[in-house]
Amino acid sequence: MSESTTAILEDSRPKPRTAQAAPRRAMVLSAGIGLRMRPLTDRMPKPLVRVGDRALIDYVLDRLADAGVERAVVNVHHFADQIMRHVDGRQRPHVIISDEREQLLDTGGGIANSLGTLGDDPFFVVNADTIWIEGVRPNLERLATATSIGYEGRGDFALAPDGWLRRRGEREIVPFVYAGAGILAPKLFDNAPAGPFSLTRLFDRAEAQGRLYGLRLEGLWMHVGTPAAIAEAEAAIIASAA
Repeated sequence: MSESTTAILEDSRPKPRTAQAAPRRAMVLSAGIGLRMRPLTDRMPKPLVRVGDRALIDYVLDRLADAGVERAVVNVHHFADQIMRHVDGRQRPHVIISDEREQLLDTGGGIANSLGTLGDDPFFVVNADTIWIEGVRPNLERLATATSIGYEGRGDFALAPDGWLRRRGEREIVPFVYAGAGILAPKLFDNAPAGPFSLTRLFDRAEAQGRLYGLRLEGLWMHVGTPAAIAEAEAAIIASAA
């Protein structure tokens, strides 16, 4: 289990969050098939799997609303109609559907396909299966990361004191994992490939240019990627409310 997690801030240089206007738009990545969540995802999309009394996607949308996000693009593919019905009529944030039923575009392609709706300013991007218990300060306000549930691996990044991120080498173990929440500048997608591609491809390019930064999460991050992780996440949520 990784000691902590990391969220990504892509920019030309590191800046304090207080020096920037908080994003008012967001992308929620919700189009995955959720193979590791079977058999639950044999009948529903992963974003609608319930943890406690709420669907995974509601945790994400509620966090975005609390952070002041006014518009969220939600991409759909697997059991798309179920997600569309679930978010229909939601006002905080207002949800716009990006329909990928004909072709699944992966994380990078899905965002690139929605840039016209997301606008010219930096925007939040959050995975639909990323939930967390807040620490002292709301994490979307500071794009931070920390102790985790539901992750086992060798880490993704090393984090320098100034926030600069370096990807893990082939045989290296590093303490930080991308937590599935970040702020991206639209220029990150300049010259991006057409069609499906992974967001990791653009993170690697930004890292090579010295433009990939992260913050550490305050609180408890929970990657609800398998049925077994649901009970562990629910227990953590109950314990945090005690």
